Amino acid sequence: MKVCVYGLGHIGLPTALLLAQDHAVVGVDVDPDRVANVREGDLPVSEPGIDELYAEVREDFAVTTEAEPADAHVLVTPTPLEEATDVPDLRAVRSATESVAEVLRPDDLVVLESTVPPGTGEGLVVPILESSGVDAGEFSYAHCPERAIPGRTLVEMIDNHRVVGALDEASLDRALELYTFVEGEIHATDVAAAEFVKLMENTHRDVNIALANEFARMAEELGVDVHEARELANEHPRVDVLRPGPGVGGHCITVDPQFLAQRVGSDRLISLARDVNESMVGHTIRSATDMLGSPPATLTVLGVAYKGDVSDTRRTPALPFVRRAQNAGYDVRVHDPHVESFTVDPESLDEAVADSDCLAIVTDHSEYEDLDPTALAERMATPQLLDSRAVVDDEAWRDAGFVVRVLGDGTC
Repeated sequence: MKVCVYGLGHIGLPTALLLAQDHAVVGVDVDPDRVANVREGDLPVSEPGIDELYAEVREDFAVTTEAEPADAHVLVTPTPLEEATDVPDLRAVRSATESVAEVLRPDDLVVLESTVPPGTGEGLVVPILESSGVDAGEFSYAHCPERAIPGRTLVEMIDNHRVVGALDEASLDRALELYTFVEGEIHATDVAAAEFVKLMENTHRDVNIALANEFARMAEELGVDVHEARELANEHPRVDVLRPGPGVGGHCITVDPQFLAQRVGSDRLISLARDVNESMVGHTIRSATDMLGSPPATLTVLGVAYKGDVSDTRRTPALPFVRRAQNAGYDVRVHDPHVESFTVDPESLDEAVADSDCLAIVTDHSEYEDLDPTALAERMATPQLLDSRAVVDDEAWRDAGFVVRVLGDGTC
């Protein structure tokens, strides 16, 4: 089967390479520089195993900037929120669908993997495809939202269960023929339900993170260690309180709840959860500035990726954290072992901590668990630590001479 995959980003490129194990795949992207880089093996996605997979399938994988006739077309384009209005921006989905419509033939399969508001497939994508003169039923259509997390993308694409929302039985059969690399169970439903399922998953996570963050702030008011309380509460077999932190990042959890809330107009809990999670940056920066006192002072931010042990900085809470600190007049330095570029250029650890007045762990990279507090204290002007992820052994750091505050333990 010849397959065209539209969008060679964090999800599209791994999807294309996995499909190329069993099919002849053409990766399509509107960015000519990205296409040129992928063609040369300079991949824009950093994931365990992806370079090896690229080398394995290179003979069956081509890249281009234009749509081509194919047996299957898989759309994996981004669906962000518009900056000014926070409404879903479906321009990339629309554009990719229009490109497919130009080459669509009877018996072709079109799959949308992009996360979209419910009703997008049958209300937007299918009508655009039908503008080609080929009617739904003559072509097959399915929605198969991805379920993968940065740092484990390939593993989760293969092992996780998948949901396929198909327009009809023929579309389901064609989709199953396509996703031969999936070893997890594939669950069939209709198109709108599949769209809804993905949004439910990420909204559930966002709301539960908000609850954890609310618990953290309550614990601080009460002088309780939320981390100890969380561990004890989670001993209950039907309780699973998540870890609090300085905010929520990434492309999915920060965006998808608004797709759902705005589509149906019933968003009180969802919007409140978003507000709670967005407010955690301000709460965390207030703790940092309280430790620093009035400028001038130097704040070293440890970790700017949106989650631990990845390089992805999309919608990371570290960005507003850094900007607020800068706007308050502080000198801000950044260290991240996984991120090469940021709004503040990352430095080596030695450079970032030299003569610093406070360290702030914003991302829970595993490397930070093994930092030597004694060595760091010797290099700093004022040995202080704000641990917003409860990464380190706070008592060991205090023994090394640090003033330590941990988000949610009653010290912030």
